[in-house]
Amino acid sequence: MILGYGRSVEKVKKVPEGFPEDFLWGGAIAANQAEGAWNIGGKGPSIADIEILPLEYSRKKVVGFSHTADEIRKALEDREGYYPRREAIDFYHHYKEDIALLKEMGFQCFRTSFNWTRIFPQGDEEEPNEEGLLFYDHLIDELLKNGIEPIMTISHYEMPVKLVLEYQGWYDKRVQEFFLRYCRVLFERYGGKVKYWIPFNQINCLGGWGEFGSLGMVNDAYEDWLSATYQAVHRQFVASALAAKMAHEINPEMKVGVMLGDDELYPASCRPEEVFLNTQQMQMMVYFYADVLLRGKYPGYALRYFHEHNIQVQVTEEEEEILKKNKADFLAFSYYSSRISELAHPGEMRPNPYLEASIWGWAKDSLGLRNGINLLWDRYQVPMMIAENGLGCLDKVEEDGSIHDAYRVDYLRSHIEALREAICDGAKVFAYACWAPIDIVSCSQGEMSKRYGYIYVDIDDRGKGTGQRVRKDSFYWYQKVIATNGEELG
Repeated sequence: MILGYGRSVEKVKKVPEGFPEDFLWGGAIAANQAEGAWNIGGKGPSIADIEILPLEYSRKKVVGFSHTADEIRKALEDREGYYPRREAIDFYHHYKEDIALLKEMGFQCFRTSFNWTRIFPQGDEEEPNEEGLLFYDHLIDELLKNGIEPIMTISHYEMPVKLVLEYQGWYDKRVQEFFLRYCRVLFERYGGKVKYWIPFNQINCLGGWGEFGSLGMVNDAYEDWLSATYQAVHRQFVASALAAKMAHEINPEMKVGVMLGDDELYPASCRPEEVFLNTQQMQMMVYFYADVLLRGKYPGYALRYFHEHNIQVQVTEEEEEILKKNKADFLAFSYYSSRISELAHPGEMRPNPYLEASIWGWAKDSLGLRNGINLLWDRYQVPMMIAENGLGCLDKVEEDGSIHDAYRVDYLRSHIEALREAICDGAKVFAYACWAPIDIVSCSQGEMSKRYGYIYVDIDDRGKGTGQRVRKDSFYWYQKVIATNGEELG
């Protein structure tokens, strides 16, 4: 048999020439950045609802996601400050018209999240809030009616505040139990409608907003912060595995994935020590999380890291067996940019001098996407999806109401080309969900002016505006990309 192109009496193995015929094109948002309606329909307060946008802020500084318990309580009582996620773009009331626009673009999939506090307002109730479930009934049905596959994230920085203040977040094993109760409600209610599930958005997002945003950990509650952090991560690992087990028992057709934030990291030089530093950072920043959930056990490099940093994580034999027997079905990851690691600044991720960056300091590196896909595919050999990819920009509305965003098209074109090349390299990628198809509140900056969408939303950084939805030039470009299955990217 001849591999590649050529003649043979046996079947020839050909290199893929483009995107698979059943490839899913779409986009992604998060409930906390889009829905608004923060105190409507029985919804309780989530950790996203306490994130204030200061009157003065730096575009290169991440807003919030690091708090003490007292700061959380004060934020919940505050009615003077501006908390952008409380209202966002009011997707809660506008989802039908927004989904109609996605259909007009030709969307085949749409990733969003359930807001935990819309279903379990405090997080520890025995029974869910039926009004919240009805909202997601209608949302999912609307997607399906329009031929759009729902891809649902279960926890996307929307943890109930009570679980943070009274249970110390994911450090407390009871939160794992509450989460699995929440999962069971979702799987039993929507298991016949939703095929793809992601338990945790960017489960590896430590060192930024992850300790608070994902794990629900406050700064003044733990004597040994590192040990508490990785113990909380372990709770999420076990919860992910048990959620996969539960989903497969309820409906074997459901697929439960693991999602990573995979900003590529390069060594600053070919100096061997710098190359190995980069390897170690990628291991503990990215691969560790997928190794546990896709390979089913803690890798040796992580155990050594724990030993050398005196990190204590309690793992039972029963939990080891749970991880071994209930591996994730697919790998999802977000990709936006890349950075470098260097010996002079160990533990930091530095700007790459060879790459152009956005005004928010995010490097534009489409080759990094191809590189990341190849490395992850070679390591895990499971179906993959791009769960987020996009460029935050300052958009200008012209006098005639048009929005010319060629810069966004350039970024996305180069990344979709890189994705196509990775598929031709042999990676099995089944979906591309750009971030975010409609303008929403920025996660890292809390702004509306950091816009990602093909659809402009007339709301400014202080929540003022008509809320009108306007198609940008990129709307029509992506419409053509989908219609041609990625063949026409011009």
